[in-house]
Amino acid sequence: MSFEPTPLLDMSSPEAKRASYDTLIAQTQALLQGERDRLANLAQFAALIYHSVPQLNWSGFYLVNPKNGQELVLGPFQGKVACVRIAFSRGVCGACARTREVQLVEDVHAFPGHIACDAASRSELVLPIVVDGQLRAVFDLDSPEPARFDAEDARGFQAALQILIDGTDWS
Repeated sequence: MSFEPTPLLDMSSPEAKRASYDTLIAQTQALLQGERDRLANLAQFAALIYHSVPQLNWSGFYLVNPKNGQELVLGPFQGKVACVRIAFSRGVCGACARTREVQLVEDVHAFPGHIACDAASRSELVLPIVVDGQLRAVFDLDSPEPARFDAEDARGFQAALQILIDGTDWS
């Protein structure tokens, strides 16, 4: 495989972000082309995001535990060691899993029940991964910068995640 991601995407303005997310979508398509394995694709995507998007200290997945359907279990990620299990009733990831809605948190310390896996994290963006109407995982992004994420980031990551969802075998 010959794939070389851009060093760091430019997130300095709304216009730069839109162009960067177009690049990220193209990179996701190229990176996952011809591979449908869930674990491989999740690992590649987490690494691509972590090394391409500025001001992150964690990028990764929490997978729905199929044994009880009410708990997330750590999946492929990049960054410091992380919490292994998160109940749907706890934290930002749990809120995303419970509601199936994007969670954009400007200040994690102001979020009731926030789980501090890394004390350096200041803001967080968590997106649900729903396949055929079933929640399969959440994609979690942490930043040491307050208010690092906005609606443009949520849209951009949702578009890139859709490439991942469509190009992956989930069973």
